[in-house]
Amino acid sequence: MILCHVARWALLLLICQMSCLSMHAPARAQDFYRGKTLTIVVGFTPGGGFDINARLLARHIGRHIPGNPTIVVQNMPGAAGLNSAQYLDTAAPRDGTVIDIFNFGNIGDSKLMSDKITTDFRKFQWIGSIAQDLTVCYVWHAFGSRNLAELKARSVGRTGIGSSSDLNQRILKNIFGVRIQQISGYPGSAEERMAVERGETDGNCGAWSNIPAEWIEGRKIVPIVRSAAVVPPDLPNDVPYSADIAPSERERQVIKLLVASGQIGRPFIASAAVPADRIRALRDAFNATVKDPQFIAEALKLRQPLSPKSGEEALRVVEEIYAAPDDVVQAARAIAGQ
Repeated sequence: MILCHVARWALLLLICQMSCLSMHAPARAQDFYRGKTLTIVVGFTPGGGFDINARLLARHIGRHIPGNPTIVVQNMPGAAGLNSAQYLDTAAPRDGTVIDIFNFGNIGDSKLMSDKITTDFRKFQWIGSIAQDLTVCYVWHAFGSRNLAELKARSVGRTGIGSSSDLNQRILKNIFGVRIQQISGYPGSAEERMAVERGETDGNCGAWSNIPAEWIEGRKIVPIVRSAAVVPPDLPNDVPYSADIAPSERERQVIKLLVASGQIGRPFIASAAVPADRIRALRDAFNATVKDPQFIAEALKLRQPLSPKSGEEALRVVEEIYAAPDDVVQAARAIAGQ
């Protein structure tokens, strides 16, 4: 009888402990973020597409995180955005107070150039992506080129090897035979656009949403080719998708692999060391933010496309890139590495 009472009390104690744990699990993130500051690190200089999206998210996500932390943005340019991603596991606090938006092109590079870029993007915690990349290659109107066939020798700016701009320039050069001179040293897309306007370069490949409205309205640029099957709202319908006009089926597969990471063109990640309940809070907050009418209205005002993916959906895209067939990877590597 005494043993039965002891067993009963032990069982009740265990149930009580489990109930307490389940009651406090959701509250941990709420307690943690109250009074804290969440830093969104940007892998580029202010004024470019990644920076615009980081600041757009920063103005709204705080309302949706339990505890309503203060949100700040920190620019950390370098290595085409890779430095900011690596910062998450080298020097940043790994407690959920730092997330990063980085150059999505680094994902493909980590597959194609694993000897140089050893970062495995499957090992980060994926918070979500605001929109896919809608890069368009264009030339300044003064040069008279109206399409890809007329695009001969051009100089273009480059923020770094592996960026979306760089990959699309290499596609023009190594698949479509355009004689492109890539000029490095620009820390962000804002500086690349200024170089075009000053006449330092003839054109570029960049996110269509970040092309100045006055350039489009004034027809100061001529769009030549786009990097996604989706057509931005104010882009002429006759601007072709590069994969659709590839010279061969193999080159079409190569192009699709090279631009695949563009499906998560504005990605936010955190260190794998961040506790699971805080990641859940950040993911839930991100998912709520991209549905928030105030967020959507501001994004439209800024001409920023919205095609959000959850953290889980973004990770699936990353896993598909890493699972690409070896023969296609080898062919893509030859294009990206030249």
